[in-house]
Amino acid sequence: MTHENRWEYSMSNSTAGKEEARTYRMTLQRKVILEVLQAHDIHPSADELYEMVRKRLPRISLGTVYRNLEILVEQGEIQKLELGGTIKRYDGIAKKHYHIRCIECGRVDNAPVAPLNQLEDKLYGATVYTIIGHRLEFMGLCPDCTAKGGESSADAPQRMFDRLHPQASENKNKA
Repeated sequence: MTHENRWEYSMSNSTAGKEEARTYRMTLQRKVILEVLQAHDIHPSADELYEMVRKRLPRISLGTVYRNLEILVEQGEIQKLELGGTIKRYDGIAKKHYHIRCIECGRVDNAPVAPLNQLEDKLYGATVYTIIGHRLEFMGLCPDCTAKGGESSADAPQRMFDRLHPQASENKNKA
């Protein structure tokens, strides 16, 4: 087997307390899942990705997609996004970057800002925690949901506030 067809990584064996090297073969299914995820500039859920992959591999099971996604995450080939929404999504770009999520429809896009690595550096000296990373999620209304509101985009921030804080808008309406 050639080197490019194998991934190697060390994983802690919790029962024995020692390092155990694991090797995963790059199966056709795993390769197609990775290719499909990297070919689209979207952040699909496992179920959505399953539907896309089935166009190329009609006999693949949903369980196989889930297992392979977890392996790809462990390998650092993709990211698992656990954003404010309830659905876990996957990103074919493994490099650290931020996301913006539409609070109306759940659409997720890459946020066009560089990672704030200096933030971790500043926090490192100011806390007794061992900093291993951070997550930052931007929220807003995507262009489609802003347009569907039937109002001008100038009203979008107030609509978003009302969705996030329904009690505040109810109290404002009572007054």
